[in-house]
Amino acid sequence: MPRSKRDKKVSLTKTDRKGLAWKQRIIDDIRFCVEKYPNIFVFQVQNMRNNLLKDLRQEWKRNSRFIFGKNRIMQIGLGRTKAEEVEADLHKLSKRLTGQVGLLFTEKTKEEVLEWAENYWAVEYARSGFAATETVTLSAGPLEEFAHSMEPHLRSLGLPTKLEKGIVTIYSDYTVCEEGKVLTPEQARILKLLGKPMAKFRLTMKCSWSKKDGFQLHVEDNVEEEQEDSAMEQDEEDDEDENEEE
Repeated sequence: MPRSKRDKKVSLTKTDRKGLAWKQRIIDDIRFCVEKYPNIFVFQVQNMRNNLLKDLRQEWKRNSRFIFGKNRIMQIGLGRTKAEEVEADLHKLSKRLTGQVGLLFTEKTKEEVLEWAENYWAVEYARSGFAATETVTLSAGPLEEFAHSMEPHLRSLGLPTKLEKGIVTIYSDYTVCEEGKVLTPEQARILKLLGKPMAKFRLTMKCSWSKKDGFQLHVEDNVEEEQEDSAMEQDEEDDEDENEEE
């Protein structure tokens, strides 16, 4: 029996993978920003929140540019070695693009940016895996801030609740979380429902580069030490190989 022309598989989702063109655009953006802005910072993000980073981009867009992407692509944009770097010593920034980090290109002075980063933070609700900063307990009694329709959901999260005369009520004392202990997904949801944020969104400036002063480290790390150690180990291996050949 011939196959019906109507028998066609239609995909209900259409997604485009971020291919080579997208990666090249990020690299080109970084190199354009290197030429345009006098100062570059590598910042590390604590308790990443996309909405807050988006707000920062809006606030700083007049004289700055935030780029937050895959570390390897940002490294290529700056140059991973002395031979590849766009400007002198940019490869030192590139080597510190590890973990949850991004690039800030700005016309603001180094002192302005460092002072801002020191004082800037935003409170956010903690997610699962976050270590609780305080112990939160709920005493037995009514929870009048919740509608009666919320009771089944609260119970599914582990709260000892019931409805009494249409009011959500906890029938025994309950510890939501303990200070220092890692939050579960259920605990994180309960804290959000209770309106108790624990996490702080912050940016830490790890290092910077300027056209005037070059590279400067702001948070001590062992990047250079690791490179020296690996070089020494390679020299020792080469010596051992030479001795074996003799």
